[in-house]
Amino acid sequence: MNVTDTSITPTDLGGYASEEAESENFLSYPKGIMSWLVTLDHKRIGILYLICILTAFFIGGMFALLIRTELLTPGATIVDADTYNQLFTLHGAIMIFLFIIPGIPAALGNFALPLMLGAKDVAFPRLNLMSWYLWLIGAAFTVFSLVNGGADTGWTFYTPYSTQTDGAIISITMGVFILGFSSIFTGLNFLVTIHRLRPPGMTWFKMPLFLWGIYGTAIMQVLATPVIGITMLLLIVERTLGFGIFDPALGGDPVLFQHFFWFYSHPAVYIMILPALAIMSEIFSVFSRKHIFGYKFIAFSSIVLAILSFLVWGHHMFPSGQSELANFVFSALTFSVSIPTAIKMFNWLATMYKGEIVLKTPMLYALSFMFLFGIGGLTGLFLGSLAVDIHLHDTYFVVAHFHYVMFGGTVIAFLAGLHYWWPKVFGRMYNEKLGAIGAAIIFVGFNMTFLAQFVMGSQGMPRRYYNYIDEYTIYHHISTGGSFIMAIGFFLIAGYLLHSLLKGKRAPANPWGGNTLEWHIPSPPPYYNFKEAPTVGDPYDFSELEWDDRIEGYVFRKAEGSA
Repeated sequence: MNVTDTSITPTDLGGYASEEAESENFLSYPKGIMSWLVTLDHKRIGILYLICILTAFFIGGMFALLIRTELLTPGATIVDADTYNQLFTLHGAIMIFLFIIPGIPAALGNFALPLMLGAKDVAFPRLNLMSWYLWLIGAAFTVFSLVNGGADTGWTFYTPYSTQTDGAIISITMGVFILGFSSIFTGLNFLVTIHRLRPPGMTWFKMPLFLWGIYGTAIMQVLATPVIGITMLLLIVERTLGFGIFDPALGGDPVLFQHFFWFYSHPAVYIMILPALAIMSEIFSVFSRKHIFGYKFIAFSSIVLAILSFLVWGHHMFPSGQSELANFVFSALTFSVSIPTAIKMFNWLATMYKGEIVLKTPMLYALSFMFLFGIGGLTGLFLGSLAVDIHLHDTYFVVAHFHYVMFGGTVIAFLAGLHYWWPKVFGRMYNEKLGAIGAAIIFVGFNMTFLAQFVMGSQGMPRRYYNYIDEYTIYHHISTGGSFIMAIGFFLIAGYLLHSLLKGKRAPANPWGGNTLEWHIPSPPPYYNFKEAPTVGDPYDFSELEWDDRIEGYVFRKAEGSA
């Protein structure tokens, strides 16, 4: 077959997996529980991560519902003030450190990255497995704080309160410390994999944009995460040995903790959002049936975002007493972050322009992402403005902005990616109609929950308060109602995805018409990924793909004159 043409025919992989491939797919070979617990297969490790982070998401979500139920009325509703403080602390810590940060890179990235590279695995398979076990150990320390007195500092662990309060501060911060190693090892693995395991012909500008996003994320994981690890370790040392590092009563400086914490945690925001942006680049192109617009601009904007993420931590500290010059510089740099983000958004719009848009479930989530993340980004401009931030700092406006970026951005993109790669991972199709209904319910419930918080925040409602005056009651009613609508949506999603595993229709190799390399092999993939080195082409050229009604999926046209 002429290698200048497509090297894959409908017979090769357009249909369902053959019986031989079915017996050799990574889900069924090798067999036994121990083969999963000691696996070095990146695909299985991705599924192990997926199960764990979804469990963390469920726990964090239950805490969120308890928080919203408590805030349904002023004063005590279902818990007392101390319990409420522990609820929002554990909600934040579990969602941030156990779900959102590892979610897309460790679960979806672990599965898709080597396949997109045409590689058999990541560069360091044993380190990959070790990263997952470190996640488990860190999660155990974090969840142990539930039964060891709880933590009531908020997920930021601000000093001097965190050095003086009773509770399981040491166990939860030790959990964060260990989770940091898991993140660093994952990032290091991905960096080396992208550098060393690209197949012949895959230059930097023939890589899928998802890989560019994961590459930028990995840079931040490796460079920024050690800072939070050291900060947590210093906090533990101060609590146990009484060294004066952050506690002013011991000669320490609590603002120093804020600098350390946000020097990591603002890059962490981009560790959470950059993989989400990368997923969007794949989905908008595939479901618009059109080549991605502005490939190089999108690719370089991922690296620029990674760099800028290290320069803007001070905008979290405008009221902290830092110098006016520092405030001015951080404010200006904050506004500059909008440039690479806007480059991505406008290039996606240009990709969709005059495209043959297909409104499948992943695309519905992608369109939701554009709307929700757009609101999150635009409201960030208010918080980047010095004069406005002084009024809005520590109000529900910040809570709403944060959730529009983290949930409306990262979680919605995670759901888009989960639905996009689900047929490839498990070889089963889910119910599209239920998928669309679930996406609509999540969209409506989310906006009900957090649009109301923008309003009450702009009117002065402080965040993290257990009680509030009657004027804010209506907004809390709307917000709590929206949170339960979201919960219904998530239970629906869980229901039809689990149902698909048991009774779902078998997935073709390429149900969406993608042209990145993972769509060139059967669904689910064989344990060895590729029998031979794949032919690399333009990952966003869909001209050689055509729909096959027989298999209800896309196939590659047989090259002219080939056998």
